[in-house]
Amino acid sequence: MIDVHCHLNFKSFSEDFDQVIKDAKDAGVDEIINVGTQVSSSKWAVELANKYHNLYAIVGVHPHHADKVTVGHPERNEGSHQKDSSPSVQNDKNDWIEQLETLTKNPKVVAIGEIGLDYYSYTSNGIVDPEIQKRIFIQQIELASRVKLPLQIHNRQAGEDIIDILVNHKSFLLNLPGMFHCFAGSKKILQQALDMGFYIGFDGNITYDGLAPGEDTKLSDLALATPLDRIVIETDSPYLTPQPHRGRRNTPAYAILTAQFIAKLKGISLEEVVDQTTKNAHTIFIINS
Repeated sequence: MIDVHCHLNFKSFSEDFDQVIKDAKDAGVDEIINVGTQVSSSKWAVELANKYHNLYAIVGVHPHHADKVTVGHPERNEGSHQKDSSPSVQNDKNDWIEQLETLTKNPKVVAIGEIGLDYYSYTSNGIVDPEIQKRIFIQQIELASRVKLPLQIHNRQAGEDIIDILVNHKSFLLNLPGMFHCFAGSKKILQQALDMGFYIGFDGNITYDGLAPGEDTKLSDLALATPLDRIVIETDSPYLTPQPHRGRRNTPAYAILTAQFIAKLKGISLEEVVDQTTKNAHTIFIINS
């Protein structure tokens, strides 16, 4: 199977990504896509993809970095859930989009992401100005159109605005536009995303009880409402570790646990989930195995 979204390019894996990749392979996760959240981590994702035949990269600027597009040492980036405040990171508000476009020339870059909007107020940094987020999001939609790559979209409590932007930039979307990463939100937003041709990613947090903060629809209900032929599996490693390992560092090997949960939820075999979600991932992304 394939983990379509993780962050082995983050500091959490700087000491042991060789072993993590081997463990994933042993667990049946044959391919891994590492995702950038700013220029630096995007570059490191590409470097890892070039080093390992079964690794691929997605490059882009996360909405939490929209107000301060950065370059710098990739191991200083702590990830998509909080902004990097390290003094070693340099500001770059002039050529970040050109740097991303250069990275897309590498054949192992399979999408633009994770990009989108995030209106959740985190303790570490609050909410980046939504207008800045929208501007950076649109620039990257336009980049994806230029380089003919699908989108990997981050949405947290911003579904209506994301759908509005996608509808208003429909001419920039590919016939198969991409996927929503770590989907959460309403069934209405889910259906709108499906109607536009997007695939839907589910992560280890689908195994958690209750509702995510600020949400009104359970992830399990969203997965039930999503046809299997539109689902992809991801981990968002090192975050969102599935049960029973919640509280520990997540790794791509745990993608199988999310697949098992979805199989049980839908009343089908694990093999069917693995086979179909792998096929789905290969439909979205050009991956030369």
